[in-house]
Amino acid sequence: MWIERAALAAELPAAASLATRELAELLASLGFPVDAVEARPGTEVLDVDITANRGDAMSHRGMARDLAARLKAPMAPLAPPPTPEGAPKVPVHLPDPGCPIYATALLTLGAGETPEAVQAFLAALGASPKKLPAVDASNELLHRYGHPTHAFDADRIHGAVTVRRAVAGEKLVTLDGVTRTLAAEDLVIADERGPIALAGVMGGEATKVTEATRRVLLESAWFEPRTVRASAHRHGLHSDASQRFGRGADPAMASVARDLLVQRLQAWAGATLEGAWTAGALPATVPTVTLTADLLTRVAGEPLSLAEAAGTLEALGCRVTTGSEAMAVQPPTWRHDLGIPEDLAEEVLRLRGYAAIPSVLPPLEGPPQPLAPEYLQRQALARRLAHLGFHQTVTYGFVSPEMDASFAGPLGTEAHDDPEKRTLANPLGVEYSRLRRSLVPSLVETARQNRKQGQREVRLFEIAPTYRGLPAGPEDTWTVALLWAGERWDGDPESKPALVKAKHLHGVLKDVCLPGTDRKVRVLDEDAMVVTELPLSYFRRPDARIIPTYMPHSRFPAVERDLSLTIPTNLPWLRMHGVVREALKDSALVDLTCADLYQGKGLEPGSKSWLLRLTFQAMDRTLVSLEVEAWMASALAAAEALGAKLRA
Repeated sequence: MWIERAALAAELPAAASLATRELAELLASLGFPVDAVEARPGTEVLDVDITANRGDAMSHRGMARDLAARLKAPMAPLAPPPTPEGAPKVPVHLPDPGCPIYATALLTLGAGETPEAVQAFLAALGASPKKLPAVDASNELLHRYGHPTHAFDADRIHGAVTVRRAVAGEKLVTLDGVTRTLAAEDLVIADERGPIALAGVMGGEATKVTEATRRVLLESAWFEPRTVRASAHRHGLHSDASQRFGRGADPAMASVARDLLVQRLQAWAGATLEGAWTAGALPATVPTVTLTADLLTRVAGEPLSLAEAAGTLEALGCRVTTGSEAMAVQPPTWRHDLGIPEDLAEEVLRLRGYAAIPSVLPPLEGPPQPLAPEYLQRQALARRLAHLGFHQTVTYGFVSPEMDASFAGPLGTEAHDDPEKRTLANPLGVEYSRLRRSLVPSLVETARQNRKQGQREVRLFEIAPTYRGLPAGPEDTWTVALLWAGERWDGDPESKPALVKAKHLHGVLKDVCLPGTDRKVRVLDEDAMVVTELPLSYFRRPDARIIPTYMPHSRFPAVERDLSLTIPTNLPWLRMHGVVREALKDSALVDLTCADLYQGKGLEPGSKSWLLRLTFQAMDRTLVSLEVEAWMASALAAAEALGAKLRA
């Protein structure tokens, strides 16, 4: 929200002596960080963050209240001359509790226009002045005092004004020119012909004030916050008024804002008051809250006197009655967020200054609680899969309906799933509109991105909840998904990459899953990709012992040699593999693979080329060239016996 320095000083004269940097730091210490400071023609404005629970601070006077309490400085009085009330000129009916009070007045406009200073004030805050006194005065009051008001063209209103719920299907053209279909939950201002405004959100096009308007009917009411928030969300219409009413405006300002608006129209436009009246009454006051000395000390972390706390709360506008061990606090009408004792204690600390809170460690009341077995299982499984060469990923828990439909989810969760029970009511976008029932679509998308970036082989896993839509709502299940994509070759030129990866993935699952569980692996056509998705309950607990087969390791270097051979096309790899290994059974051969397969130009008809890679390593010594060359000669002789030739 934008705050203009001169307007702030008009509410709190002490603010005029503060440098801009000092003012920004003071606001931040009160919980209102300043995002930016900008110079506007003739003034300076601050962009201040306001939390959602502080609707009372969304005005210059509201911001001045907190500053005045911190600075212990007086504020400018707000006491407009009361407008004399009489019999209603236009009947106002309030059958719905969503609007308990409605203050209004009927005026005939004279000659005059919005003062230049007010136009400059609105322009500095980014609100374009309309040069219509009734409209500009309403906007100026909203920014200065935080209470939205509205002016109707009185000659366009037919009969009595009623604040009621809409009839489902009723139409209203709002001031933005959009025709809106109303729901039965919407609160509207209506005359005898139908809705003329969406209560607390926006006025209607049919009764707006124009240059031709001669008589205006003012509206200064209080609307129930939840009703306004729901209507604004339902119609995607978030106005300055709905932001303030939706966060909780001050009901006591209804008649005061009406009087201020009348005063401005009389001064600016030479308006003549035909009558003023108020329908309804103020809603019930906020209940008294009791703050004990013990709770104040516990929240503060050090002893604080009730007398000091009472002074702070009174500076914020509370009425306080102090006893020996507790105080009874009546929050002001504009502070609807002060509802429990902890709220009051936090206000005392906020005004006192967070820097004054001592830095002490809380007392330890016993040994830490043991970690949950499910958490330990997830941690142990993640470590084990990482040791097996997989990379853990964390993806969004929300997906698009298209992604959601592409996979059924982990085993055992296919039935009894209603996607609508997993659909968000207020998603960030269609692509994040549904709680996922499967981890696989997100892993597939992650693998695609890695492959596009040049990653030759991608091995991913994720451990996260998936969801089923049940009649009572979504139910979560901890799920494990693994994906293997890209290049993977076991040295057999005739094997299919996807089947090779599926075989290896089955081996991984055998290592980490409980015996006897159903471990299905799905082969996708894309990129020879294989995936599996299983409930976490299928996997071993962290206390389950895994006894791997011991494989001794040589401390001596390995030696690699290649044989480039031309062989008959019909010679199978397993035949070549078995014959060469048999010929070298007494050697130090540890691995034999086909490193490359070539079937192209330059070869004789009916032949193909294999590049055999042989790895030798002894457990007790470093190999020498003579013995390696002898073994290679034996390997070549065995291959030639099968019709192979050394390729030039």
